[in-house]
Formats: sequence, structure tokens, C-alpha cells
Amino acid sequence: MTYTGHAYALGAGTIVNAIATWKGAAFAVDLKTFADVELHNDKGRIEGTIEGQPDADTRLIERTVELVLQYFDIQMQGSVKTRSEIPLASGLKSSSAAANATVLATLDALGKEMKPLDAVRLGVQAALDVGVSITGAFDDACASFFGGVVVTDNKLKELEHREEKEKDVLIFAPEKKSFSSATNVARSRSIAPWVDMAYKLALEGSYEEAMTLNGFLYCSALSFETEPMMLALEAGVKGVTLSGTGPSYVALVDTVSKSKLKESWSQLGISGSLISTKIYNKGAKKLAGLE
Repeated sequence: MTYTGHAYALGAGTIVNAIATWKGAAFAVDLKTFADVELHNDKGRIEGTIEGQPDADTRLIERTVELVLQYFDIQMQGSVKTRSEIPLASGLKSSSAAANATVLATLDALGKEMKPLDAVRLGVQAALDVGVSITGAFDDACASFFGGVVVTDNKLKELEHREEKEKDVLIFAPEKKSFSSATNVARSRSIAPWVDMAYKLALEGSYEEAMTLNGFLYCSALSFETEPMMLALEAGVKGVTLSGTGPSYVALVDTVSKSKLKESWSQLGISGSLISTKIYNKGAKKLAGLE
């Protein structure tokens, strides 16, 4: 017998990167990753594919399905396929979205439920198991799963705060890829006292101030240009940062600043794309019944 499941989860932008202190904050954006899972009552392996990326590493989504099956002590074989609106390896949480969508699609196929935070933690464990994340990115995973703005303790895997926020987002995503696993952790940890200041601002709800401080700190530590951030500030933006470990930059904008920043970022002379989106306040979702 064949069991199928379908789901999506969200991309996200950084407020505070957790690599330095294990404490982070992020917000979901209206960019989705979709997962389709097919399972059979046989022993065997899980085969993963990523649409449009024939040479992409599929270990994360395969491991995620395996962990869900282990959680329920079920032995099955099958496949998982993802497709995404999120640029890969751009700091926009494509890995967290893929893991979350895969967890939900597997649950959909099995007709099972998990507590939401347990589902998030399972995807985080899969990311750690296959080495695509340094901290497990619990902050990114929570934003991707629950939507809205989240503040987390990644070491304890605890969600400290979540709220909904209506705000437009402008993203500059350079063509260059940047994989979290290749990040200079030692340099990131050296800025920990100042990143902790940004985290405290996030806990107070001063998200724009937190993300801008975070951005200048991590751009310096990881050798990314601060010019995109300066252009954003000159356009009237109050919240702008390097997202994750780069290379994308995210800015919280209004109508006026968005127009100015689009023009400024389009003249940077760096090959990439501009993405207009918004903070997405609804969470990841199963898509039961789609075939």
C-alpha cells in the first residue's frame, strides 16, 4: 500500500544570528518550500530529490523522513521530493523550511500528529545529523514552522517569544552561495558580547535595532560588505541585516523606503535578485488530499 503526504513551510530572515551565543531571533517570510512524501510498507531506504537541483545534497530531507519514522517506530521505504521558492544557500532558511515541510508531509502520509515544538526539534536534529547547520538553527526552524517573529534559545531548544507583525520585507539575494557549514565559527564567537546586546534588544521587541546591530557585527566577522546595509539606512530603513551567514540581506521596509532601497540595491553592481515579500504570520501547513 502507498501512503502520500504533502506540506509546505516558510523561508525566514534573520534578526539575530545564533552562532555567536546560541540565542537567536528570526521572522518568517512569504516564500515557501513544498514537500511531497510517498511511503510503502517495505523495508528499504528513503530516496530524496530536489526539483530543479539534480546534483543537490538530499541528505537533510531523507534524514528527516527517517527520524519521523523512528519517532513512531515504523519501518517503511519511500521517497521525498521538495520544490522551493526560496533561493538555496542564501541565508533565507531554505534548509529549515525543507526539514519542516518534510516533517509535516511525512506526518500527513502516516496520518500521525506530533506536538509542534517536537516536530521542529526533529527537523533541527536532522540538520545536525547531516551537518548542514552549526547550531541546528532552532530560531530559523521556529520562524519557518510557526510564522511571525520568534526569539529562541537554540542550545535549550526553547521558544522564548513569538508574535505576529505586519511589515513588508525587501531581500537582496546575490547569486553567490554561502553554506552555513562553512562559516568561520571562531570569528562569530569573538563578537558574542555585542551579539548578546542585539539579542536583548530582540527580547524587548526592538527588532529593527537588533537586526541592524546584528548585521554590522556579522558582516565584519564573516567578511561581507556593509554597503548594502548603509544604503538601506540612507533610504530610511530602520531594520536591515545580513541574513543568516549570508550572502542575502533583508530589510523591513515601508512604501517609501522600499522604493528607494530597490533603486539603491539594483545599482550595487553585484549580480543577484531583489525579492519583495512580507512577514508571514501563518505557520507551516499540511496539504492533505492533494495528489
